Amino acid sequence: MADVLHGSLERIVYVNEQTGWTVLRLRVRGRREPVTVVGNLLGTQPGEGLRLTGRWIVDTKYGEQFRAEAFTTLRPATAAGIEKYLGSGLVRGVGPKMAARLVRHFGLQTLAVIEEHPEQLVEVPGFGPVRAERVRSAWAEQKAIAEVMIFLQGHGLSPALAVRIYRRYRARSVETVRENPFRLAEEIHGIGFRTADRIAARLGTAAASPERLRAGIRYTLNRCADDGDMFAERGELVRRAVGILSIPRSVGRSTGPEGDGTGALGPGDPAPAAVTPEALSAEVDGLIGDGALVREVVPVAGPGGITRELLALPALDAAERGVVSALLRLQRTPAPPLEVDAERAIAWYQGWRGITLAQLQRQAILSALHEKVLVVTGGPGTGKTTLVRGIVEIHARKGRRVLLCAPTGRAAQRLAESTGREARTIHRLLEFDPGSMRFRRDGENPLEADLVIADECSMIDTVLANNLLKAVPAAAQLLLVGDADQLPSVGPGNVLADLIASASLPVVRLTEIFRQAEASRIVVNAHRIHRGEYPVLGGGLDDFFWIKKEHPEDILAMVKRLVAEDIPRRFGFDPVREVQVLTPMRRGALGAVNLNVQLQALLNPHGAAIRHGAHDFRIGDKVMQIENDYDLDVYNGDIGCIEELDKEEGTLRVRFGDRSVGYDARDLGGLVLAYATSIHKAQGSEYPAVVIPLHSQHYLLLQRRLLYTAVTRGKRLVVLVGSARAMGIALHDRNAKPRNTRLAERLAAVTRGAPHPL
Repeated sequence: MADVLHGSLERIVYVNEQTGWTVLRLRVRGRREPVTVVGNLLGTQPGEGLRLTGRWIVDTKYGEQFRAEAFTTLRPATAAGIEKYLGSGLVRGVGPKMAARLVRHFGLQTLAVIEEHPEQLVEVPGFGPVRAERVRSAWAEQKAIAEVMIFLQGHGLSPALAVRIYRRYRARSVETVRENPFRLAEEIHGIGFRTADRIAARLGTAAASPERLRAGIRYTLNRCADDGDMFAERGELVRRAVGILSIPRSVGRSTGPEGDGTGALGPGDPAPAAVTPEALSAEVDGLIGDGALVREVVPVAGPGGITRELLALPALDAAERGVVSALLRLQRTPAPPLEVDAERAIAWYQGWRGITLAQLQRQAILSALHEKVLVVTGGPGTGKTTLVRGIVEIHARKGRRVLLCAPTGRAAQRLAESTGREARTIHRLLEFDPGSMRFRRDGENPLEADLVIADECSMIDTVLANNLLKAVPAAAQLLLVGDADQLPSVGPGNVLADLIASASLPVVRLTEIFRQAEASRIVVNAHRIHRGEYPVLGGGLDDFFWIKKEHPEDILAMVKRLVAEDIPRRFGFDPVREVQVLTPMRRGALGAVNLNVQLQALLNPHGAAIRHGAHDFRIGDKVMQIENDYDLDVYNGDIGCIEELDKEEGTLRVRFGDRSVGYDARDLGGLVLAYATSIHKAQGSEYPAVVIPLHSQHYLLLQRRLLYTAVTRGKRLVVLVGSARAMGIALHDRNAKPRNTRLAERLAAVTRGAPHPL
């Protein structure tokens, strides 16, 4: 028989927003110390009364705990509970300090006043009519979603997700979720298939129902997109979907140590469903018939008439076709004549800058003066920056309107610094509108430019490329610049490499390493790594080191010592602002999460802190935004430093370059410590000093491109710390997997004169 526990939520110790696993401290009458409660408890707020059903356990590491299997919430009935409840971030505009003022003034009637007589709020010091109206409005919204919250709280959804559901479906929220919970995975940001499937299981949706099978197929294709693929072959799609849909559906308590669905089945968990390939294949046909999947049959090169059946999500298929269409439009529309003596212009630029351009750089500038679309690629030290600056200056001298952009804020900042002209992120250039989640600049409202230059194009995925190309005026010229040997984009596609492989566009590949770059072991070794060769050391150069360590604990200790002691002492770099640790993974002893905890303890251990999930944020911490927040105007990969913090209100301010951005409790989910970051997150950025741990525990991610990308992030110092075995794995590239894309094939077909593939 289950145990029942009543109490007041004192403090949330840990919460995993993805799995719902929560650790909290509950104040229980009759017990001197708060009780530790664990379980799937997303949606609870400090100060709330909780009625928990579950069982007492004794954890070998943490001692006595109450493992909750179900819970209900009650409004707090004490002044202290009301204060904690209101100050938890539940109502935007009310932090801990303001909550304390409200409770001091209204006592136990505080919630009733907010709900029934909000005009009385102005009696409280600091509450003017504007703030009172804001609180009244926020409370009304909270009340309106109460039904949604009650319905969803048992399914492991946070208040933030409940608000998103309500704002999407309004009065039909509960009805919509009951009818088809899988809509949440496709229409609500932050809710994935697993969460929707858990809700569906609790609502009694059969494991082999058509709705679940179709949702599983789309989820599998989205997983393929997460891996960079634009499509999947039918057989592979069905095979992967069978595996995903046959995993047990958790409808009872969490079954793993962190509620991740691993381990033995709980009392409410059904055995794996017998989802058959035949049933899934039939639903694939249904999705194709409904237009929810795009099917394409393409021939395989060689005799025998063999074909491949490819399946894609409509949005991705349309994006790839859109890139082809936009490039054809640009190539087929002549540009206004540019009256310029190219050789004289190049001579002027060389004299102005006091430089001598290499032959390939001259060729690139000549091409950029006359070609409608040009791709320039090359590794470090090959002069991309110099020629881009020359192209910009010559066009500007001739009165041409030039727009500069890059995928990330850091990359745009570097482009602006190198050219001396304004450069924007692609999202800002295209005027992204958070309200409609669309770009204001498109084919109907194109950019006002004669030349558009996009840098760091290896980072641009197919969807973003389509949006950018649509907005380039038909008569404008387009210059795409990037290092095709770096990691491809995080999003699906492999645009830069595919454009080059298609042989349908003019391409200048810079290969000559300039004399000043040859003096850098960073540049030399980056090119050696690209060729699959081991780096060279010594020779009197002191900007590249490889410290060989075999065991993870030794690598970790050396990384900490390098960042906190050796590099600042020998090279004078600031350990927080100028030294960046780049690692292949997020998890594990050498992953970004643990490295950040370890480095924060070394570099910024003291002072007031705001606790959010597993993070402590302090003034002086280096932090990174890990998702686009269009309201705050901060974007995935932006790095800043915490400059202000209000522990009582749970707010902080982050300095991103010349901008200071305020975060409240609801915004902190997009922020993580950034003393260490994944190599993927570092794309488009450069740092004075880079430290890279390498170990065979990173095996699945160890690839030549990954290591090459990491090394090329360092401007003045790169230190590798790790084993020769890990280095060998990366250089031999055994784990490299080509992405499933058709952009190169489509462009090549058009170039050969084949029918337009759109």
